[in-house]
Amino acid sequence: MKDVHRTVRLLYTGQSQRARRFRYGLIAFDALTIVYFIATTSLPASPVTTGLNTALGLLILLDFSARLWISENRRREMTRIYTLADLIVIASLLLAPLVAENLAFLRVLRGLRLIHAYHLLRDLRRESVFFRRHEDAILAAVNLFVFIFVTTSLVFVLAFEEQAGIAGYIDALYFTVATLTTTGFGDITMTTPGGRLLAVFIMVVGVALFVQLARAIFQPSKIRHKCTGCGLSRHDPDAIHCKHCGEALKIETEGSP
Repeated sequence: MKDVHRTVRLLYTGQSQRARRFRYGLIAFDALTIVYFIATTSLPASPVTTGLNTALGLLILLDFSARLWISENRRREMTRIYTLADLIVIASLLLAPLVAENLAFLRVLRGLRLIHAYHLLRDLRRESVFFRRHEDAILAAVNLFVFIFVTTSLVFVLAFEEQAGIAGYIDALYFTVATLTTTGFGDITMTTPGGRLLAVFIMVVGVALFVQLARAIFQPSKIRHKCTGCGLSRHDPDAIHCKHCGEALKIETEGSP
């Protein structure tokens, strides 16, 4: 059992070519599940989707169990937001076949898998120099992406009948983006107090996320690297000394071994 535990730990945390390929496979799996859940939010339940959801639920549960098994602090791991999101998604996938109908809110809960994108980004920070150089812009874009599709799912459930299908989901996405950008065409509106409060929330948070993305794109890029002297965490990509304390820096570049 110890050998199995060590093998699993090395796959998730090791630096061998095998471990890196395994982690890239996990990143691809995470990305594909996110796309799948977005694409199937508006689709009615069927034997095919139920089978796929159950299989994905078991795979996500397996990955979740492995991460928890090798974690040095399992209590802290259980309090992470992407861990809690995964638990909710796993429950929505595995419990859906037990209820009489595949309720719309269960499909919305699967949108929480988007939160796992932040865990994916943590892996990319460790694996990719390009990601570390453009981290602020990438994180800002992911924040906006997650916000748009989580709120789109909420709008779809609140304002459209379950039978609305893909066309209804596209209308929900259209309303979300129009509200977020404060364009306000007015052809699709919320009529309930809860819906109008959601529209206000979309406008306030959405504008802030757009500003954050624009600032990250146009401001000079910084790379995340903690100075051992003063603890400053952001530096110019080509910096060799910390601007704050003068400590020598060893920032990894594409030319590093």
